[in-house]
Amino acid sequence: MRLVLLSGGSGKRLWPLSNDARSKQFLRVLENDKKELSSMVQRVFEQLNQAGLGKSTVIATGKGQVEMLQDQLNGDVPLIVEPERRDTFPAIALAAAYLYSMTSARLDEVIAVLPVDPYVETTFFKRIQDLENLIKDTDADLALMGVKPTYPSEKYGYIVPEKADTKDYIRVDHFTEKPQKEMAQKLIAESALWNCGVFAFRLNYLISKLEALGMPLNYEELVQQFGKLPKISFDYAVVEKAKNIVALPYEGFWKDLGTWNTLTEEMATQQIGRGIISNDSENTHLINELDLPVTVLGISNAVVAVSPDGILVADKEQSPRIKEVMKGFDQRPMYEERHWGWYRVLDYTKYEESGKEVLTKRIKIKQGENISYHCHEMRDENWTVVKGHGFLAENGAIRRVTSGDIVKISAGTMHAIKAEEEMELIEVQTGTQLIEEDIKRLYMKWDEIEAHCELARG
Repeated sequence: MRLVLLSGGSGKRLWPLSNDARSKQFLRVLENDKKELSSMVQRVFEQLNQAGLGKSTVIATGKGQVEMLQDQLNGDVPLIVEPERRDTFPAIALAAAYLYSMTSARLDEVIAVLPVDPYVETTFFKRIQDLENLIKDTDADLALMGVKPTYPSEKYGYIVPEKADTKDYIRVDHFTEKPQKEMAQKLIAESALWNCGVFAFRLNYLISKLEALGMPLNYEELVQQFGKLPKISFDYAVVEKAKNIVALPYEGFWKDLGTWNTLTEEMATQQIGRGIISNDSENTHLINELDLPVTVLGISNAVVAVSPDGILVADKEQSPRIKEVMKGFDQRPMYEERHWGWYRVLDYTKYEESGKEVLTKRIKIKQGENISYHCHEMRDENWTVVKGHGFLAENGAIRRVTSGDIVKISAGTMHAIKAEEEMELIEVQTGTQLIEEDIKRLYMKWDEIEAHCELARG
């Protein structure tokens, strides 16, 4: 059995900590067994390893999440990278092509697909393994896993059976999406299950879908033609057309930590970061990513979240409204984690009369890591090394840089930097369009950069 985890989304309901560059699954706000702060994706992979599924798991994701996944999972998990966002059917189809052409997966092997961030007990992943036998025993097109409801929720979709049965699985009649409370109560009485986004199929089932579309089955060829795949969800493209669907009930703990009120319920501490919460502020959480202290006095049942992207002060019950309230409010991410470290935007100014932009960042590079060998076309950069030392590669030459050095990098200059020990830089960008897409990378690894520089000298 193989597992495909889907990692996407921007997690707008957890603004300001989540943004287009850092989705909810990457927020380090949960506590692991070592009493360390960890993210949802780190927690899931710890559980997958405990269930013996870690080595048979791949992640389907977009380009924007590659570095963060590599950093948080230490590069131990194969990544299937979508060239562009095209919904869940293309993502899962690309994963199927990868398993078919790049691994030893058999056509009759069962593939399970699930979100990258469920908040569950380890028994959840052990139960997923039962989908393999269910597919084989029933010869179903699709086998889903549904959570046995504990209350008539209006937030979840429901898997509705053909009829109530005493079997340990159900045959699926239809799906109902986010019903009103009265309808939810009726569905529960009919043995309906919460749809937690877990389903399984034989690899051949999806490979045949690709063949029917006239698409290549080779992973590398499909990457090149990815834009030709229909931009449609897996539910519409596959599930609604499947004739034989079964579902397996799961009766353990399951929770969607997609909003501040649900996330704070599972946090081990009321406060992360600098600040004070007064004793009369009951059931209030403070998450502060800035160096500025935040004081909360006499405010109960609230969440206060502070990051470089903004500040949220919300009643916990009202916090799910943040996605709706922030609709149309677009700004560049002010904080991003990369495989080499992180950066935080300190200031941004645009001078309307000249059209010139100035962006100031604080950059941290982990010991032994390096930024890629690259150039920018639309901006100049000034670096001030404020901590540590390392090596700077610039247009074919390598030199040592240390705390106090100032480096001027003109547009079009190829450059990279490696930290011998942890380094911090203050970067000031100036140009007419300061965007992350203005980058041309030549090499990612430092040994490749060194070899290039040696050839340039020779």
